[in-house]
Amino acid sequence: QLQLVESGGGLVQPGGSLRLSCEASEVDLLYYAIAWFRRAPGKEREGVSCISGRNLATHYEDSVKGRFTIARTRAKNKVYLQMNSLKPEDTAVYYCAAVPNPGPPICTEDLTEGHFPYWGQGTQVTVSS
Repeated sequence: QLQLVESGGGLVQPGGSLRLSCEASEVDLLYYAIAWFRRAPGKEREGVSCISGRNLATHYEDSVKGRFTIARTRAKNKVYLQMNSLKPEDTAVYYCAAVPNPGPPICTEDLTEGHFPYWGQGTQVTVSS
């Protein structure tokens, strides 16, 4: 059973940066697509970004393009979400999710929760002055 753990959330001022991490033990994440979703207060969970297995593709939702970057470090078996130029509307609980993806990249279109069977518990990001 793949268990994901997020970290790196916190309180930051508008315009600031945070880096979220998603990691798993005993499983090589390289062959999984890893996605980040978020749920803002009073809203449904939405996709943010995704990186395909073997880093063959990445995807960003329009709301974060140019501000967020997803990357994988195999040495530490982690996937990061670097978030720059944060806005109050980025305030949410951020979740990482995973699905096996050893073949053709799947992070090429809008993210759908149902495609990802493994989820972390989430980490809170609050953007406020």
